Amino acid sequence: MDWGDLRIFLAIARVGTLGAAARTLGQTQPTMGRRLRALEAVTGQILFQRTADGFILTDEGAAVLGHAERMEEEALGFQRALAGSGGQLEGPLRVSSSEWFGTTILAPILATFGQSHPAVCIELLTDARLYSLPRREADMVFRIKPFEEPEVISRRLLHIPYALYGPAGSSSPRMGDGSGVRVVTMDTAFADMPDALWLKRVLPKAVVAFRSNNREVQARLCAEGAGLAVLPCPLGQCIPGIAAIGIGQKPPGRDTFVGYHRDLRHLARLRALLDLVIEKLAA
Repeated sequence: MDWGDLRIFLAIARVGTLGAAARTLGQTQPTMGRRLRALEAVTGQILFQRTADGFILTDEGAAVLGHAERMEEEALGFQRALAGSGGQLEGPLRVSSSEWFGTTILAPILATFGQSHPAVCIELLTDARLYSLPRREADMVFRIKPFEEPEVISRRLLHIPYALYGPAGSSSPRMGDGSGVRVVTMDTAFADMPDALWLKRVLPKAVVAFRSNNREVQARLCAEGAGLAVLPCPLGQCIPGIAAIGIGQKPPGRDTFVGYHRDLRHLARLRALLDLVIEKLAA
């Protein structure tokens, strides 16, 4: 098996198209396609599903990926040893989290990591959907839902308190049953989130003025006086113009979990990032 073909396999798996992978490696697209077909012929397996949106790993491709990445790590280590560059880490890492968590919690940690390991390129994916570790859509995932997949190694990272926020400097409103109170809450697809259910329970007569699945949007709307919002405290505390409101009851907080595929447990750059995250965040 040609290591050069495995490099091509890794590049396609990471960027999803032959064209982008060719640009990454400085080769032509026809060459990339030909080398991929040669690798599939050697392995006797179809490693990618070809779709209109790009190349998606098959189950067989996903099984190969972890091994190929470990081979890449060893090859890079071999090059470093010859070049005398010591234990410098290098290569890509794809990390997934929610928007607010990525912006408020992870970005400072990733910046610190990048200063220590400038040859590691981190791709941070922030949106509402849950990226799959078994399908290798991401290398490391942060989320509020525990991981149930048997091939995923995970741990509880920290507990995040939530609070009800309103414009800073305003007098604490009389809540009662929420009559006359305007609120900003989750969109209907996430209406069963614990904080959304809590808000509906404690202020049943409140008018829902805005809905959004983006916590930062909720916080900005709150700061502009659009309505009260239940927000994660680390986010609420860094948004100018809003402050927590005490109404005698606190909204439920959420645990945050971090997970990665067991095939990556020896990947040095992932372990280094995980150690830094745990050092900064673990309770």
